[in-house]
Amino acid sequence: MFSKNSAYFVIPLFFVAFATTSCSQQQTKKPPEAKRPIIKIEPVKKPQAKPVKSVRNDSFAKRLSNAARQRTRSRVVYDGRYIRIGYPWGDVPANIGVCTDVIVRSYRKLGIDLQSQVHKDMKGSFSAYPNHRKWGLSKPDTNIDHRRVYNLKVFFKRHGQSLPITRNPAHYQPGDLVTWELAPGIGHIGIVVEQRSKQDPKRHLIVHNIAQGPKMEDILFRFRISGHYRYSGKMRYYRPAYTAPRAVKRRTNNRAGSLFIPPELR
Repeated sequence: MFSKNSAYFVIPLFFVAFATTSCSQQQTKKPPEAKRPIIKIEPVKKPQAKPVKSVRNDSFAKRLSNAARQRTRSRVVYDGRYIRIGYPWGDVPANIGVCTDVIVRSYRKLGIDLQSQVHKDMKGSFSAYPNHRKWGLSKPDTNIDHRRVYNLKVFFKRHGQSLPITRNPAHYQPGDLVTWELAPGIGHIGIVVEQRSKQDPKRHLIVHNIAQGPKMEDILFRFRISGHYRYSGKMRYYRPAYTAPRAVKRRTNNRAGSLFIPPELR
């Protein structure tokens, strides 16, 4: 049995042992782990491709429209006879011309020579053009090929954009090229410009030459449309066209304003 003195000694030892055990338990206990924030990783979205629309160079179209309007300030007698001209950059006398000359001269203001471009394409793909079946030709002719409506239609279709033919005036924008059939086998061509019709503000005017010299008129739907094109070509610095000697005005039996088209240009 313990004595009184030994009891006083044992009790403090018990408390020391208990305190030591509880401290060791607290030291061995792992601290609670801090909660990590949950980061949501969203899948990377691939950019969706936008639908491709018809390519259009607004700056070029505006300049072509302005060049066409400048043609209306020139006094030109409708004369489509065959004339030998230089190559490249050859042109008939400035005081004569037909509908195709409006197109050729407008593009030359922007540094594009349709004479040489049509000729080069025709040399490599002569059968693609209606030269043989329509005119009985067997080889290209730099004097006249680029001045024929049906040749320009083939060229613009091959190297530009062939756009839908509709009755919606909004589809015909400045700088576009439009061809018509005035009668079976008689083609016509003009350039759409920025100015709009007074009768229908949605409809743009056309610069063309139909027997009365270059004019800007509201004729988009006056005749049956046979082609609708857009062509920006290859730009280069403007080089003045070589022109034949000034033509002498000749008498003709057809009255001004008639739909007479010289056989050479049909």
